[in-house]
Amino acid sequence: MKLGVCWYPEQWPEHLWASDVQRMAALGLSFVRVGEFAWSRIEPELGRFEWEWLDRAVDLAHAAGLEVVMGTPTATPPKWLVDAHPEILAKGRDGQVRGFGSRRHYCFSSDVYLEQSRRITALMADRYGQHPAVVAWQTDNEYGCHDTVVSMSDAAKAAFRRWLAARYGSVKALNTAWGLAFWSQEYRSFDEVDAPFGTVTESHPAHRLDWQRFSSAMVERFNAAQVEILRAASPGRDIVHNFMGLFTEFDHYAVGRQLDVATWDSYPIGFLGQGPFTVADKARYLRTGHPDLTAFHHSLYRACGQGRWWVIEQQPGPVNWAAWNPAPAKGAVELWGWEAVAQGAERMSWFRWRQAPTGQEAMHAGLNRPDNQPAAAWPEVEALAAGLSQLGPLPPRGRSDVALIFDYDSVWAVRSQPQGRDQDALATAMAWHTAARRLGLSVDIVPPDADLAGYDLVLLPAQVFVDEGLARRLAESGATVLAGPRTGSKTRDFAIPAHLPPDGLKMLIDVTVARVESLPPGIVLPAGNAGQVTGWMEDVESGSQVETRLTLDDGRGLWFASARAHYLAGQVDDGLLRRVLTNVAVATGLQPRDLGPDVRVERLGNFNFLFNYGPVPVTIAHDLLIGQNPVLPAGVAIWRD
Repeated sequence: MKLGVCWYPEQWPEHLWASDVQRMAALGLSFVRVGEFAWSRIEPELGRFEWEWLDRAVDLAHAAGLEVVMGTPTATPPKWLVDAHPEILAKGRDGQVRGFGSRRHYCFSSDVYLEQSRRITALMADRYGQHPAVVAWQTDNEYGCHDTVVSMSDAAKAAFRRWLAARYGSVKALNTAWGLAFWSQEYRSFDEVDAPFGTVTESHPAHRLDWQRFSSAMVERFNAAQVEILRAASPGRDIVHNFMGLFTEFDHYAVGRQLDVATWDSYPIGFLGQGPFTVADKARYLRTGHPDLTAFHHSLYRACGQGRWWVIEQQPGPVNWAAWNPAPAKGAVELWGWEAVAQGAERMSWFRWRQAPTGQEAMHAGLNRPDNQPAAAWPEVEALAAGLSQLGPLPPRGRSDVALIFDYDSVWAVRSQPQGRDQDALATAMAWHTAARRLGLSVDIVPPDADLAGYDLVLLPAQVFVDEGLARRLAESGATVLAGPRTGSKTRDFAIPAHLPPDGLKMLIDVTVARVESLPPGIVLPAGNAGQVTGWMEDVESGSQVETRLTLDDGRGLWFASARAHYLAGQVDDGLLRRVLTNVAVATGLQPRDLGPDVRVERLGNFNFLFNYGPVPVTIAHDLLIGQNPVLPAGVAIWRD
């Protein structure tokens, strides 16, 4: 894995640059990311360009032996462009214009801004596309950050109507698909369809779902325009984009298919406070991040990149943007690096080289302090670089035992009509992922159209849409299937299936969901000593070939099984989920073992990695290549078979 750093020469005096790149190389770094926020310095006013400073920075990096990942600067349109074209600005769900003064202040649906982004991308590609230092291009930066995917600007409304016309063909088909006879919501033309915000009570859920699908399609359109230019002007270079954690506002698989590599921005402590974790977990993992949060995203973005992925921003210390910003534990920065190695990352870079003394991110740590002295993360980066050199070439990551299907469309579906206020498909998927990893199982997160052949076990924690194609691939894969509640609960038009849920999954298991209920916090449905249901429960009718493995105390079936297919009719507690998963995994031929809450393991060829996220040392029975025994808190152990 190559190591690098995010570098912003435009924010610092030029007399620092030469020593910057020399110190980077001495630290063991081999690349820098530059340029993604530099539009106002590249083009101070329309048509007047100042490239020379960036030329010198890139040449200095090259002379020091550093590769360059060049970012297109479209996440931050400069003030002169906003003043000339205020129509490029997005409008929030509240109808307020999202103006200049921070970043991501543009609407994805704006044709005017699309052309401006093409213009600056083409100019950058023309100037640096053949530079020997430039090995990759990053499109824009963090699509959708700060809740900027959904816009209700005039451009967005007009584009949505065109999108609907292309999708449905006629307004009659739209009325039928959405079921708009309900509450007299029928339209006479696509021009009558508005944004699904500002209604007296909730707007139509199919309308909200399609608005999210449309908004995602606008992100795809925007990214594709830059990719087309970069491929033509800079052939042979990887094209990437940096996705975020806990973010589902657009279809990352779709954008990933346009790229060569999926990258993401990993902030384990920053995301901990925002994630679906208990107060106790947030306290326990305050300085390391949750044991499965980072791994979930590593696996997800490995899928988005069709196997190729990087961490392009890695947390080096306290961040600035969370509600509270604790410092990492000693060893955590190195642990996060090794975790990316174990998951098969090709590159990792830290954000950022030097902590900025001004601006919104002035409190965000870097590898250097604002006075240019090494920060706390520096020796851990040194240790990671030395360890990578010691291990030498590592094998590629192979296919895991378990596939967990994660679907952005299903996340949006649950959000569009949750039925229970706390229902969250992302949180459900993360809970199932944690259950599998705690049992020592290796997990690949995959899209619903993935090739499932070769997996022993496939998990569907929150797959709202199960069409005949997915059901057939599940059946033909030979894998055991474990599906959770709400599986196959809607058609693509967002209607309850004609033959009731779980829709296409009935091909594998003869069950029918007759009724559902959501439960408020604090209400539980016990299942004897096995555990309990919280949040969601379904009344299921089963066929004669289906075995009821577990029932609630009130007599309702909870766990149903038929041959290689299993269905859970309720949202179960973590302990019961592990119990069910253990039983299913053993029957599949796997060997689950409960590692406890803090320890996680990964395997890369014949290399084994153990990560200790907990507060106490862990003793293991192996001769270590990297690490010490016992493995300290925030420590890593690596050994070879």
